[in-house]
Amino acid sequence: MSGSMLIEEGALVVIHCSSPREKLWGVLLRLDAVGAVLRGLDLNSVEDWLRQQRRGDEPLVGPSTVFIPTHRLERISLDESSGALRSYGDRFAEDGGGDVRDVLLGRDR
Repeated sequence: MSGSMLIEEGALVVIHCSSPREKLWGVLLRLDAVGAVLRGLDLNSVEDWLRQQRRGDEPLVGPSTVFIPTHRLERISLDESSGALRSYGDRFAEDGGGDVRDVLLGRDR
């Protein structure tokens, strides 16, 4: 996706958490000394969600808003395309979905 190369509010990110270990993908709503707030999905559900969105299926998987306290944050990465590997946000846009942030934040297409 084009745009800022900074990890800031509104960016599409992948968050790696500890205790318990999990990976989350979505729109970063807030990042500060207390933690991060994300509107998105568990990384294991993203493929199913993208397929559901592409086909216009009845929603079985959907985004949620989560708070991750700082002590659980291991790493935050931008959802960026790299060579032949397309980011989730770019894949959504290429399938004609527009900006995935609109769907994640309930500003549907």
